[in-house]
Amino acid sequence: MPHALRDPLAIRLSGLKRWLVAALLLAAGAAQALELDSLMKLLAQVKTGEATFTERRVVTQLERTLESSGRLSFAAPDSFVRETLKPRRERVEVSGNTLTVTQGSRTRTMALDASPEAVAIVEAIRGTLTGNGGTLQRHFNTQVEGDLERWTLELVPRDARMRGQVAQVLVSGRQALLREVKILMTDGDTSVMRIEALPR
Repeated sequence: MPHALRDPLAIRLSGLKRWLVAALLLAAGAAQALELDSLMKLLAQVKTGEATFTERRVVTQLERTLESSGRLSFAAPDSFVRETLKPRRERVEVSGNTLTVTQGSRTRTMALDASPEAVAIVEAIRGTLTGNGGTLQRHFNTQVEGDLERWTLELVPRDARMRGQVAQVLVSGRQALLREVKILMTDGDTSVMRIEALPR
């Protein structure tokens, strides 16, 4: 049929169909699954940060949930501070391989790698915050799920000693912001830390 005699409605529907297909393809591309390298590059762009946290920890030997809250801060490449304000004050500071814990007037300093549980927890959070994919892959088997708007990083310890205490760490976030860290211990204990970034 000559072009001038074609049904105008059919022409409009055909154009609409092409537009819908293009829109769906763009949406699928935008929501495609992240890879670890892409996520690490995004996170590494943020060199420093501060946040508040609330944590709920379920201990199998207790009949209640333990709750705490405080502040987090980090500075690339390897500094991380967790300061608990409630229910009692405690400060955990990590710089390189040095771990310093302050409770009241008592301070204890030790090598981070002397404690498999501390390595798993600190490196999972610090490595993700600073976008250090090399550190994460050295200590964990990694798997990323989701897209930029809602991603989850699954970390399973490689080291047998570490795996004897920590079964899995799940870190989730949106864009370059961490929102939650869930730690599953081998003895059945779990902790969920929710994070709210402070404005810069």
